[in-house]
Amino acid sequence: MSMKTGTAQSDNERGSPALEFETNGFIALRKFMDPREVSELHENVNRFIKQIVPDMPREHVFYEDLNDCTSLKQLQQMFAYDDYFHQLMFGSKFEMLASNLLGGKVRGVNLQYFNKPAGIGLPTPPHQDGFYFMLEPNAAVTMWLALDDVDEENGCVRYVKGSHKNGLQPHGATGTLGFSKGLLEYPADNRKNEIACPASPGDLLVHHALTIHRADGNRTRNRSRQSLGLIYYSVAAVESREKSAQQQALMDQLKSAGKI
Repeated sequence: MSMKTGTAQSDNERGSPALEFETNGFIALRKFMDPREVSELHENVNRFIKQIVPDMPREHVFYEDLNDCTSLKQLQQMFAYDDYFHQLMFGSKFEMLASNLLGGKVRGVNLQYFNKPAGIGLPTPPHQDGFYFMLEPNAAVTMWLALDDVDEENGCVRYVKGSHKNGLQPHGATGTLGFSKGLLEYPADNRKNEIACPASPGDLLVHHALTIHRADGNRTRNRSRQSLGLIYYSVAAVESREKSAQQQALMDQLKSAGKI
């Protein structure tokens, strides 16, 4: 497949999803979920936010403004709290796709809700998910399912094509809630190879754990930027023993700072 710097190509311009994924480090699958499925997703996300979020632990619920319940930014581990999202995560077409892309059995580790609220949704700094995953080997995928129309104004995802082939890059503190670590450097070559991926509800973006990506903030006045994220590890990937300790230290830091 040939892609030029700009926006992701449509399905009929692409070859095999597995080959594209291997070559570019990401794929965009249009209409992965049909309008009925998207409507059902919206209903269950709204139900989850209304009925379940109030009782979830602080470390699984992030707000842009902790004092404003309308500024919900991120939810973690949704499948652990609700049967609908458990079925979405496991034994699903998402899990099957992850297995196909990684070339073997996988295990689901997280199902997240993301939003960039209108006007206050902050940028997502350039990063590699593999820095957070702490795996050996770094064999994992992140799936990003659009629930809203997403474009460059409200913060579409931007991938650096082929960046997964260059290994894990140095990261440092960003101060961004939910994305506490980001690339220490973002050279001009990265921006040159960026591919913006606008999406419609039901479109699915999938990227490798080592693919560099980022997103701008939501500059609109009245448009949300909602999505779901599903993370799958290869069963051959082993988590570092330091991961749990580092995650707990981060949660303690966020709590003490009054961010969660």
